[in-house]
Amino acid sequence: MTMDQSVPPAEPLVRAVGITRVFGKGSASVSALRGADLTIPARRLIALRGRSGSGKTTLINILGMLDRPTEGTVLFAGEDLARFPEKKRSELRRKQMGLIFQSFGLVPLMTAYENVEFGLRIAGVKPALYKEYGEHALELVGLKARMKHRPYEMSGGEQQRVAIARAIAHKPALILADEPTAELDSKMGMQVMQAFRSLVRDEGMTVILTTHDPAIMSTADHIYTLEDGRIAHEEE
Repeated sequence: MTMDQSVPPAEPLVRAVGITRVFGKGSASVSALRGADLTIPARRLIALRGRSGSGKTTLINILGMLDRPTEGTVLFAGEDLARFPEKKRSELRRKQMGLIFQSFGLVPLMTAYENVEFGLRIAGVKPALYKEYGEHALELVGLKARMKHRPYEMSGGEQQRVAIARAIAHKPALILADEPTAELDSKMGMQVMQAFRSLVRDEGMTVILTTHDPAIMSTADHIYTLEDGRIAHEEE
């Protein structure tokens, strides 16, 4: 299966097998992941939970190809990411993945729409599609009416939703979000989760996010619990 083909529901979108990540060397080394395994079906909302230092962020970074495992294999749509040269890894990350972090990373002087359009340019989307894709993404997160506002004119929840719109506008197969609601109040957090649920339901995307919030976890299709760098428990 090539990266440009859609992944059928029965085919896992992501598989991580024996993922180990060690930082440092010798007596100063620290093991952030210790043989973690997980299988992520397409079109699901997956939550990774665990205490600080359990390995959640490290795992998200490896799945998003921002880091490489010390040992183990990551498969995306059945293909081993370790076999890809860096140029192809970068292209896959830009076109097939959307990354969302706690820091919104918006360009201050750009409007909400311009921030989303900037993401489309980076993803290599054709300019003729900018308006359609950009406005649709902002509509999905409930911000089409505020598309001309700049970040400083928006609340924290609105800025986070702009960051989500930027990450989803190019229609990636996989969204990776590290504590996307950590800085939001409960109402804003649930609005963000409703946006993720609509992406899974209506757009066929797969979302993997880290969280400490029980209310957020209740909206997930599947939960993986990490302890000391290992998958200690999983539940539907």
